[in-house]
Amino acid sequence: MPDAPGQVSRALRVAPPDQLAEAADRAIRAELKASRTEVFIADYRFSGLWPVLDPELPDAGFLSCHGVAQRCFSSQQPVLDGGEDGRCRIYLPLSVWGERLGVLLIELSDSPDAATVDQARDIAGELAMALRAADRETDRYRRARRRERLSMAAEMQWDLLPGRSVTHGAFLLAGQLEPAYSVGGDHFDWSVDGDRLTVTVLDGTGSGLAASLLTAVTVNAMRNARRSGGSLVEQAELASDTIYYQHRGSRHVATLLLELDTRHGVVRAVDAGSPHVMRLRGGTVSRVPLEQQLPLGMFAETRYDVQEVTVEPGDRLFVVSDGVYAAQPDGRESYGERAMARAMRSTRLQPATEAVGTVMRELHAHHADADLRDDAVVVCLDWRGSSSVADGRAQ
Repeated sequence: MPDAPGQVSRALRVAPPDQLAEAADRAIRAELKASRTEVFIADYRFSGLWPVLDPELPDAGFLSCHGVAQRCFSSQQPVLDGGEDGRCRIYLPLSVWGERLGVLLIELSDSPDAATVDQARDIAGELAMALRAADRETDRYRRARRRERLSMAAEMQWDLLPGRSVTHGAFLLAGQLEPAYSVGGDHFDWSVDGDRLTVTVLDGTGSGLAASLLTAVTVNAMRNARRSGGSLVEQAELASDTIYYQHRGSRHVATLLLELDTRHGVVRAVDAGSPHVMRLRGGTVSRVPLEQQLPLGMFAETRYDVQEVTVEPGDRLFVVSDGVYAAQPDGRESYGERAMARAMRSTRLQPATEAVGTVMRELHAHHADADLRDDAVVVCLDWRGSSSVADGRAQ
């Protein structure tokens, strides 16, 4: 059989960015003799997967494959689904470095052998990489992700995100923003660089566009320091000074900055405000004690200290904004009082990518499924062990 992944890769390289699904469809039909393909994109809430090639797919046709596609998306494994007509549909995860984009459906005339499934998986990987690269050049795939109109503030926040998950030999990391279509000031950012993972969670003051603008300035100030080789303290101090000289103390941003040494399992932290770190170790959830310092931008020339926390293989860290732990619907205790810990414990058998959704769903349930009153961020970090040990296991 010809090199199907290579043929598809070449087809994707020459295709316009908004025509990747069509280019993949033609190449897959030619190389794997497929009778049908479809690209499904996950929406902002991860509440569903939506077709790109045939957005007007009838409900019956859409629902008939959606459950299987969702199973593939959640497990991140190929799923084969045989039909009464003898055809076989292969559902394959579209993922890049752990970032889950959606699912590729390939329909064949009969059941594929293992080699064909492997080829299909490679094709899905090529398509996922192309979709990730094309996302800055076309709005097509972003339109597929949104099930309602984004507010201006939310548009800025989603565009500022690094992604929604990333995987590494030593860790798995995922995050989620809510309310997805109208989030204002809350945000998260991360960067992987050699043996260092930097994670920040922000809880900006105010609401709407003003909060989003404040967050954008803060995130870019920290990125500027980080990309210039600045330490965690330098990142916090540059962002704090930038905010202060813009707003003279009238606006500030509660921020938690974390830096994980992936070789030694040591987390360095600057706690500049309200985000909390919760640790799930075994079946126990506890708050990681950190000395809280001043929010970024509250005073001029504020200086920050670093604290260190050691993590053990198997530890799961949740970072949550006050819109999560302090959420308190009328007549009920705050979510962080007991319900949040229960939700976190219930994620023990889930990967981080699913765990953030579980905590958010339970938060919505705590509000009796009413709209959240405040922005909410959940970031989940699974520590597998030092990168040297993890790399050895992978081999």
